Amino acid sequence: MAADSDNTTQASFPLYEARALVRDLMTPDPRIYWLDFLFHITLGWAAFVTTLHTSLFSIWQILSYWVAVFAFYRAAIFIHELVHLERGTFKLFRLVWNLFCGIPFMIPSFTYDGVHYDHHKPAVYGTAEDGEYLPFATRHPAGLIGYVLLSLILPLLLVVRFLLLTPISYLIPPLRKVVWERASSLTINPAYIRKKDAVRNDRYWRMQELATFLFAAAVVASVILGKLSWQVLALWYAIAVAVFLLNSLRTLVAHAYRHENDRNLTLVEQYLDSVNVPGNFFTGLWAPVGLRYHATHHLFMSMPYHNLGKAYRRLAQQLGGDGILQTNRSGLWSALKQIWREAAVASIRKNTQG
Repeated sequence: MAADSDNTTQASFPLYEARALVRDLMTPDPRIYWLDFLFHITLGWAAFVTTLHTSLFSIWQILSYWVAVFAFYRAAIFIHELVHLERGTFKLFRLVWNLFCGIPFMIPSFTYDGVHYDHHKPAVYGTAEDGEYLPFATRHPAGLIGYVLLSLILPLLLVVRFLLLTPISYLIPPLRKVVWERASSLTINPAYIRKKDAVRNDRYWRMQELATFLFAAAVVASVILGKLSWQVLALWYAIAVAVFLLNSLRTLVAHAYRHENDRNLTLVEQYLDSVNVPGNFFTGLWAPVGLRYHATHHLFMSMPYHNLGKAYRRLAQQLGGDGILQTNRSGLWSALKQIWREAAVASIRKNTQG
């Protein structure tokens, strides 16, 4: 009965009507991008400095630390927008983002370029070639915990990749191929192999890689030589871990993660396997830059983040119905509980069948 219901929903989904309703919302406003990013990256670095110069574990240090975390998190998530912007546009914005956010946090934009764009392709989404999808809801719930805990060491792995593997891989050509395929993409699928041509916008990715290596080397050398305090590295790591933890939780509620075979999904099926969490102001803290409307984003992947909320409300008001609203979750906790329950049930069912 459930499968029949899903098929009915897919068949009756008003895709053409939905596209017509949001046709006027597809153009990004550069002013919003610049103001949003510059405000939050400036706030993040100001809070970073404040955290360094306040008393250890004082209320002001704790407050400034969390301001830095959420400000940097929002600034970092603009890497998602860079993937979807029309090829060849926002070149200066891409450069500035990399200089003040991507490179300092070891996530230059090429690490997401192409990789995430493929995630939206019907022939890739949810298959073994999709670096951003694992069928969490069909596996043991321990996998959810393991994925989140990976955030504790992810900043260290990024430092190793850019500070050590970058120069070494250029000296050892076979290692270079492995680094590109296995250690140059922001993904959640450990089996993902990056293709040789998996670059869409960042044609000068080698310059980004070199700049990230030089930045990491300069910071580490400055600490060793006593020019910078070791607290700078400790704070950077603590902020990076918090950012990756937040993003891992957000990622777990971005999709239903029920698809576990290589059958290609239609655009409507992608939408129904994705999640909207309209929420409130606090939702925007853990799902910033429009990602609270992730299902809507999968319907209209080129829509700028600042119009996704408007598109969601327009579709809900004008079309409504289960097909539009069944992707909704009420909040982060409820969405996490749902995927945990589904994974637990799936695990029990597989054990029983085994």
